[in-house]
Amino acid sequence: MVKKIQKAGSAAQSSAAGFNSPLSGAIKDSAQQIWLAGLGAFSKAQEEGGKAFESLVKEGMSIQRKTQAVAEERISEATNRVSSMATDISSKAQGQWDKLENIFEERVAKALNKLGVPSARDVEALIERIDALNAQVQRLGGKAPAKAAARKASTPKKVAPAKKAAARKTTRRTKAA
Repeated sequence: MVKKIQKAGSAAQSSAAGFNSPLSGAIKDSAQQIWLAGLGAFSKAQEEGGKAFESLVKEGMSIQRKTQAVAEERISEATNRVSSMATDISSKAQGQWDKLENIFEERVAKALNKLGVPSARDVEALIERIDALNAQVQRLGGKAPAKAAARKASTPKKVAPAKKAAARKTTRRTKAA
């Protein structure tokens, strides 16, 4: 292209008129070539632009996956830390609650003791003592104390299921009549 212009330039110098037709043709040819080069560059940029866009999309997806994996890992670590802290706090709270419960039970027991109310241990010891005395009385040949006999007499005896069913039938018949 440069050679054509130089040839055209030398032809222009030889001509005294200034603009002659070979020079203007060379300029037109040069302008045409510049225009076509621009179109070619534009076309190539469009083709490669699509490829570049696709590669950028792929790279973006890769970065997004990596970022999500890191974020999920961090969330998992934070969740584990929070759950371990919650477990620690819960166990400490339970320990404090147990201490408070024991203190409350001790104070209630002291207050009841001051009022003369026997504790559950005292009642249990008395029951064991009564049972031991009853056993001694029975071994000596005596009858059971009146209260124990009365207690045994007042407890209802179990009725066999067949007798219960018969009793129900008779009560139904009497109600129907």
